Amino acid sequence: MVFKKLKAEAEIVLRHLQVLKTVMEKQPVGIFKLSDILNMPKHRVRYSLRVLEQSGIIVPTQYGAMVKDEGYDKIEEMKNEIKEIKNLVDSIEDLLNKL
Repeated sequence: MVFKKLKAEAEIVLRHLQVLKTVMEKQPVGIFKLSDILNMPKHRVRYSLRVLEQSGIIVPTQYGAMVKDEGYDKIEEMKNEIKEIKNLVDSIEDLLNKL
């Protein structure tokens, strides 16, 4: 299907954001605690933490993951990016409905 990869990527982004939200609420927090809180396998939590770290949003510490000061600016950037993505999806939907 044309949208299969897009859907899979959106699900991964949703998972990353769930991990980020929990880190923000419980920081500092480690993989095991995140896995328990989110009822998510540790390997998925670890991957999400790695992506968030590489994106400059979180930082690992000896006590667990924490949001970097600059991470809050990155979150604001993501909010703007999602608006652009929504506009693209709306355009796709409009065009699809005309087929």
